[in-house]
This record gives sequence, structure tokens and C-alpha cells, in this order.
Amino acid sequence: MLVRYKKSCQKIAMGLLSFMPNERNVKNLCQTMSRYTEDPDWQLYLLKNEEDYIGLVGVEVADTYFTVHHISVLPSFRGEGLGHKMIEKIQLLMQDREIRATAETKDFIEHCSKKKYVLN
Repeated sequence: MLVRYKKSCQKIAMGLLSFMPNERNVKNLCQTMSRYTEDPDWQLYLLKNEEDYIGLVGVEVADTYFTVHHISVLPSFRGEGLGHKMIEKIQLLMQDREIRATAETKDFIEHCSKKKYVLN
């Protein structure tokens, strides 16, 4: 189940974000978390499996599109298609908006779907 980020899950979210190459630096990680908590267009979702959070997807939402900035799964759950499921679920949440990717997420997003994505 994909659930919207809450402040009470900050440590979990930071841990999942830290698997992203550009977020390994603590300063960058803190700036990213600030953006997700302060900017309403930046939305963070956690993937919950029973009582545990095992994945994360972070998007920037615009009127006609959304950009996937972050996607991460705990290493022990990788290879199970959870990243793909998160992309499918976020597409449903974003309704008719076009999905876009960053340089960091482009390869994974293209791997998840046969649709063409715009590099943002």
C-alpha cells in the first residue's frame, strides 16, 4: 500500500532516500527532506508492507505532468517488482498527468513501462 509521507516517518523516509546516489550526503538528504515537507508540489509516498515501510517514491506535481525524483526499495526487498508497483500506483494517483523522469530516475522508469517519458 502506498501512503503519503508523515513527519512521524521522517527517519524511515531519510533511510530509504539515502539509497539514492545523490542523497548519500547528509546535507543533500536534509535539503531534499525539507523540500518534501515544505513545498506542496513535492510529494513523498512510502510503500507499506504489513507494518513495515519498505519503499519510497518522491514526485514533483505540476498541472499536466509529474516528475519522479526519487524511487527506492530496501535492499532485502529488491528484485520483487516493488519499484514497478510503486510506479503503477503513483500513476494511478496522479490520474491523467504525464509521467516524467530526472536523469537519475529515467532508466528505471523506462524499464518499468513501455511508455515514452520526458526527461525533466
